[in-house]
Amino acid sequence: MATKSESEGSGGGKVVPVIVWNEGLRRFETEDKEAYVEYVLRDNGNVMDLIHTFVPSSKRGLGLASHLCVAAFQHAKSHSLSIIPTCSYVSETFLPRNPSWNSVLYNGAGKI
Repeated sequence: MATKSESEGSGGGKVVPVIVWNEGLRRFETEDKEAYVEYVLRDNGNVMDLIHTFVPSSKRGLGLASHLCVAAFQHAKSHSLSIIPTCSYVSETFLPRNPSWNSVLYNGAGKI
């Protein structure tokens, strides 16, 4: 099943990338499949462990990693899942810049 992420305030002529949920490969990816964030389901499918984010060097600096994370966090929130931010990009860059998503994080007994 594929879903597309939506971004607010797409004014200013910026192109918002389409992010697709690839359930079979357990990742959220760009339409061209070149950039992605991978996850593993834990706790009987109630927890999404974001394990790896990849953006090819030719596409770095465009904010793709952040868009990928937003798609994953939106998916988790809308499906009542918690997130473990194992990937260093998610834990060290995305979450400090986007603390509003901390409410979706897993604390060992559910959401924090």
